[in-house]
Amino acid sequence: MDIRVTEFAASEAKARFSELLDRAEAGEEITIKRHGKVVAKLSRSISDEEAAIQKRRKSRLEFIEWRRLHGPTLGPNLTIKQLIEEGRH
Repeated sequence: MDIRVTEFAASEAKARFSELLDRAEAGEEITIKRHGKVVAKLSRSISDEEAAIQKRRKSRLEFIEWRRLHGPTLGPNLTIKQLIEEGRH
């Protein structure tokens, strides 16, 4: 896959930000410089590490939802207060 790399000054990137996002989405890598130094890059793909973080975050949210639906219960019509009182007898 051939990825074009294009450089822009920060001020020009600011003025053309929407266009640059479209170009990055299309596969172009956009480098943004301030005073001749690279300060940011726009690209379509995310790193493997970021993908792993997103996967873990999604799995965690799925587990929380599963636990909400199927998680531990106190039993039919029992409350924590009732269990505490039962233990005191």
